[in-house]
Amino acid sequence: MAKYSMHILVCGGTGCRAAQGLAITESLKKEIDENNLNDTVQVIETGCFGFCEKGPIVKIMPDNTFYVQVKPEDTKEIIAEHVIKGRKVERLLFVDPDKKEKVSDSKHMGFYRKQLRIALRNCGFIDPENIEEYIGREGYEALGRCLTEMKPQDVIKIIKDSGLRGRGGGGFPTGLKWEIASKNHADQKYVVCNADEGDPGAFMDRSILEGDPHSILEAMTICGYATAATKGLVYIRAEYPLAIKRLQVAIKQARESGLLGKDILGSGFDFDVELRFGAGAFVCGEETALIHSMEGERGEPTVKPPFPAESGYWGKPTNVNNVETFANIPVILIKGATWFRSIGTEKSPGTKVFALAGKINNVGLIEVPMGITLREVIFEIGGGIKDGKKFKAVQTGGPSGGCLTTKHLDTPIEFDTLIAAGSMMGSGGMIVVDEDDCMVSVAKFYLEFTVEESCGKCAPCRIGNKRLHEVLTKICNGNGTREDLELLDNMSRVIKDTALCGLGQTSPNPVLSTLDNFYDEYLEHVDDKKCRAGVCKSLMQYVIQPDNCVGCTACARVCPVGAITGERKGIHFIDQSLCIKCGACIEKCKFNAIFIQ
Repeated sequence: MAKYSMHILVCGGTGCRAAQGLAITESLKKEIDENNLNDTVQVIETGCFGFCEKGPIVKIMPDNTFYVQVKPEDTKEIIAEHVIKGRKVERLLFVDPDKKEKVSDSKHMGFYRKQLRIALRNCGFIDPENIEEYIGREGYEALGRCLTEMKPQDVIKIIKDSGLRGRGGGGFPTGLKWEIASKNHADQKYVVCNADEGDPGAFMDRSILEGDPHSILEAMTICGYATAATKGLVYIRAEYPLAIKRLQVAIKQARESGLLGKDILGSGFDFDVELRFGAGAFVCGEETALIHSMEGERGEPTVKPPFPAESGYWGKPTNVNNVETFANIPVILIKGATWFRSIGTEKSPGTKVFALAGKINNVGLIEVPMGITLREVIFEIGGGIKDGKKFKAVQTGGPSGGCLTTKHLDTPIEFDTLIAAGSMMGSGGMIVVDEDDCMVSVAKFYLEFTVEESCGKCAPCRIGNKRLHEVLTKICNGNGTREDLELLDNMSRVIKDTALCGLGQTSPNPVLSTLDNFYDEYLEHVDDKKCRAGVCKSLMQYVIQPDNCVGCTACARVCPVGAITGERKGIHFIDQSLCIKCGACIEKCKFNAIFIQ
């Protein structure tokens, strides 16, 4: 086997692949071949680096040079200058927005400085389709220790002592869930990995599966050993083709290496993993709905108890954890419960992966210690708000969470504090909005999503959320009243108290949090018939400023409905009863004479 003196790591996550990542990889390989460097330089397609805003990313090892926004045509220069001549390609380096200086090492970038990667430890560092690279980074060492040195109850105790809580949204203690499953005896038990990631703007689990699939297989096998389960199932949405492919490759490699299947590592323990594909229903993130979907039934939740740990897949004891939860397991067993507890906070140990998106400069995938503040995430890691706009709110927890404002920026990120603030951790979606966003419209957007994704089994969710959406639509259309605001609040609280599953119980959170934190915007919509952000079209008025109008008639000529009248070289006017708010007049006017009020 060749011993390479240099490795070129190319981000192979879905985002960078969509931006010609594969072409970059192939072009680099071609340049290396043409320069006879195959014996000394290796190109590796990795998982996601996380810094999606600056992708595609190419990293040169061992000097850790970090190139951003690389294009296929840049590869010739990278090989000629960096690889052959040892000179960095300055134009491809990251530029620090504050210091205006070029930064070549990712360790000194603000985006990475406060991150601590545990679940994402291998993403961007290894070839996810090469089991040897995973093993080279302590892969399957935890499984080996469990099978040769520990009893099942010892494994469970370490996970319990670590304080690891489920990263899928509920935050239930992982070790306790394993212990319950282990105590329920049956002729067959199951371990299920919930990879049905459905929150808008969320891509945490997908990135872990694309960048480090073996860590999930190892963790599921450890869970199987601890709970006496012999069968593992990964429930993954069919919309994740790359994650599916890499899981399939990893499963095949693990079987061939004796790390899955019969008599694993000669221990006498049997465990194997299969994939189950979902159609992308958000409600199937709820564990009982997920199980019904795997059984070929409608993805609908059922009343608990019994919990899946007692009666789950085909009525057998089933332990369900999400991808990120499993990704933490091998590291905890190698480094110990005390080490894990030393990170984060007392009630929320460890780290959390977030998909940071929206009106933020550094869109990407981040992993931070629990207890870090929203301010640090948004303004230090995230680099602040795009185009110098003013921060308005951040939605955590996706459709199940709430909108937090400037008064919450110093709130520590942990399970209990976010709930106390009126939001929740959720699976890890974090969407930032700025001054140009309407919070009533934001609440309406999330209600549209939950109405669409509701399974319809219980009336509070099926009917109640539909009514909530109708009232929000009425307000956004300028027909709302103060009585509607009271109705929104009352209906939201009834739905939270009476819905069957977590989807319905948390769906009113965006409404309640925006009512609480942005009540003045709701009042403007119902009293003044005004949307300060200019988002709600029915409440917008296009007006011509007489002092700036020169009567060029350009706006009148472009108006598709003839709403603009006026003589040439005279002041023009817009008939509000005809105007459809298309914006064509503003785009055409060269004199800034038209504005929105």
